[in-house]
Amino acid sequence: MRSAALACCLLCLSLMTPVLALEANAWQTWRDRFLAADGRVIDTGQGGVSTSEGQGYGLLLAAAAGDAARFERIWRWTQGHLAIRPDGLLAWRYHPERGVEDDNAAADGDLLVAWALARGAQRFGRQEYRSEAQKMAAAIRRRLVVETAWGPVLKAAPAGFDRPEGPVVNLSYWIFPAFAELARIDPDPVWQGLQASGLKLLRLARFGRWGLPPDWLLLADPLRPAPERPARFGYDALRIPLYLAWAGIEAPDLLDPFRAFWRDWACTGRLPAWTDFGQDTIDAWGEFAGVHAIARLLGVEARGYRPQRLETLDYYPATLVLLAGLAGREGTR
Repeated sequence: MRSAALACCLLCLSLMTPVLALEANAWQTWRDRFLAADGRVIDTGQGGVSTSEGQGYGLLLAAAAGDAARFERIWRWTQGHLAIRPDGLLAWRYHPERGVEDDNAAADGDLLVAWALARGAQRFGRQEYRSEAQKMAAAIRRRLVVETAWGPVLKAAPAGFDRPEGPVVNLSYWIFPAFAELARIDPDPVWQGLQASGLKLLRLARFGRWGLPPDWLLLADPLRPAPERPARFGYDALRIPLYLAWAGIEAPDLLDPFRAFWRDWACTGRLPAWTDFGQDTIDAWGEFAGVHAIARLLGVEARGYRPQRLETLDYYPATLVLLAGLAGREGTR
């Protein structure tokens, strides 16, 4: 009786709370290209592998589109193939022929899936999604959050990212719009602490001509790009302004460096996806649609740029285009 009443309350909440829909044609194009019939999200730019991150993005998009059947398929595939760890986290990488290639977890994938399950519970009135989201949120707190001089920080994974000088973190794994939602289903001060630590690190970890955060950061004193990895702002870190805008964090000191970086090139019609901090060089892939979508979210338009058709894009840029659209609508509510 109690569970039935709770399910009813969740359904009522989903009807009362506006969930901003994904445009139907965009969702159909995305799912037709990147979603297998069994619910596996396919990364066409990485040899057809699947990741916990990709499954999380698929769940978020299915919830936004109101596609309950495909949401369920994506979740069932994720449970059946990636939920193999004893600690409640997901294995992060799956190969279509070899199965799980790496059973280490990835913090962004686990956060995305937990957040998407919480949203799915609200959208579809399914208490079991909320329960699974709560379990994952608790596992993230137990296994992926550590206390540091900067406050509680998010480890990139349970293993493999610790150095004698300190942990190596990825600031694009701080998914700011997820923290408030996870705090509602898993009341714990750690979520507010992660929000604060992420913003603090973003204000301190600035490198190169444009003062941008690196893809990988060593939490040492002083902060610096992680050794043994390219010292650059790149395809990971470009999601940072996406998540800031999605969370409605309109702080000029945080967003203006990204704006300045892209505005310096907007007159060329081509926006760089990365810059190397040593030489301040940029990439030449100026047609990367995901970059243009995120830059537009921040009010930066490349001169004369014509958005590419979604059906011509690989998984990652296509996904960023749809996520930027959601962020633009939800971040301004």
